[in-house]
Amino acid sequence: MAWMLCCRGLYNLVTFPAVRFHCSSIKSSKINVNRVELHYQHTGKGNHAVLLLPGALGSGETDFRPQLESLNKERFTIVAFDPRGYGRSIPPTRDFPLDFFHRDAQDAVDLMQALQFKTFSFLGWSDGGITALIAAAKHPSVINKLVIWGSNAFVTEEDVKIYNGIRDVSLWSERMRKPLEEMYGAEYFVKTWEAWVDGICQFAKKPEGSICRELLPQITCPTLIVHGAKDPMVPNFHPEYLHKHIKGSRLHLMPEGKHNLHLRFAGEFNSLVEEFL
Repeated sequence: MAWMLCCRGLYNLVTFPAVRFHCSSIKSSKINVNRVELHYQHTGKGNHAVLLLPGALGSGETDFRPQLESLNKERFTIVAFDPRGYGRSIPPTRDFPLDFFHRDAQDAVDLMQALQFKTFSFLGWSDGGITALIAAAKHPSVINKLVIWGSNAFVTEEDVKIYNGIRDVSLWSERMRKPLEEMYGAEYFVKTWEAWVDGICQFAKKPEGSICRELLPQITCPTLIVHGAKDPMVPNFHPEYLHKHIKGSRLHLMPEGKHNLHLRFAGEFNSLVEEFL
C-alpha cells in the first residue's frame, strides 16, 4: 500500500497536515462565487495572474506550499483556491454529480474574474488539471496559458481498478489517515473520499470513458503537460493522449517524478513553470 502515498491529490495532506503559512506575504481570504464562499490564498504583485487548482480533497494551502512560497512574486500574482466542499470552502458539503469538473471549472474562472483579473493562467494538478482543461476549452478568451500534471481526459477500466484500490480508508496506515481526519473530521473524510471514488469512476460508463476528451481540440492557449514517469495513479497513456489532442502542446517528462512531482521536485518544477509562463 506504500504507493498510496501518492494517491490522487492527497500526498501533500499527509506530508504537511494542517499546514499554516508563516510567510506574511501570503494572505487568506474568502469571496462569494456562484453562491458559495470560496476560500483562497494570494501572494505576489506581478502582472501575470496565475490560479493554482488542487487535486481531490485538496486545498490551496495543502497542495501548493512550494509554489505559493517560491514562484516569482515580482512576475506573478499567485492565487490558490479551495474548490467548493474542500479545505476551508465548506459549506457546502462536497458532492460529485456528473458535471462536477465543469462546475469547478466555472467556479475557478468566476473566482478570478471576481478578483478583477481580466486574463490569467491556470496550473492544475490531478483533478485540478482536469478542471483547468475544461476551463481553457470553454473560456479561451480569458486563459493565457495552461500547465497541467497528473491529469486525464478519460477513465479506463485500468483507472477504475486503481481508484477502487484506494477506496477503503480503513486499510490506509494511521499516518496517512490521521491528517485527513484532522482536517475534515473522520466521518466527512470517509464519506467524501468514497463519494470521490464513485464520482471519478462514473466516467468509465460514458462513451470512451470521457471526462473531457471531446473538449481537448477546443483548447487554443499554449499548454504545458508535465508527467512523472513513475506516477502510480495516472498511466503514461494519459499525458500522451493529451499531448496528441491539444494542438501545439508541449509534453515534459520527469523520469523520477511520481504523482506529487511539484512537491518532491519543487525547485525543478517551479523553474520549468516560470520559463513556460
